[in-house]
Amino acid sequence: MRATMKTWILITLMSICSTILFSQSMSKKHRIIKVEIEIKAPADRVWEAMVLDYGEISNFSPYIYTSSYIKGSLKGKLGAKRKCSFNEKGTRWTHERIEQIDNKNRVMRNIVIEAEKFPLDIDNSQAYYRVRDNGNGTCTASYEFQFRTKPAFIGAIAKGNFKKTLIGTLIGLKHYVETGEKVNASNGRYKEIKRRYPEVTVVK
Repeated sequence: MRATMKTWILITLMSICSTILFSQSMSKKHRIIKVEIEIKAPADRVWEAMVLDYGEISNFSPYIYTSSYIKGSLKGKLGAKRKCSFNEKGTRWTHERIEQIDNKNRVMRNIVIEAEKFPLDIDNSQAYYRVRDNGNGTCTASYEFQFRTKPAFIGAIAKGNFKKTLIGTLIGLKHYVETGEKVNASNGRYKEIKRRYPEVTVVK
């Protein structure tokens, strides 16, 4: 009995240490961007494309060349991991993970766990994906990005670039869900497509 109790205590301590080690601290001052757009589709359909098909973000992001699940992940659920490549050669990339997910309320917290050629302070950066049902057959999808750069002084410049990326990804998501046509960096359709839609709302 004592051995069993000691084993459970050890497992619990290891679990706590692991959580502390791998979670984002967000302990330093960080910047925030939040953007949203109305999509003419049911909330469940948008949530499916945006979060449940986690490894397939290249279906609608005009800044991503390829995306794929990594390390055994198969769908968008807690702990799922993906790789996103931001140039044709695949030398600029991020590895990301679903850190928290609430399918009932359609909220997901996404973190970057590794990055190549990105000026991010990974321990102080995270994103929230949300889908809100508008009750009339449409929904509102939003991204909220909380971030800190490394070095910190380039944060103001980086904020403009990150905002542009989030806005483009929301427009791509809207187009993909409403028409079924993919939007990514490989097919180069974004410049033409974005003219068809109203501007994305920048909340902050």
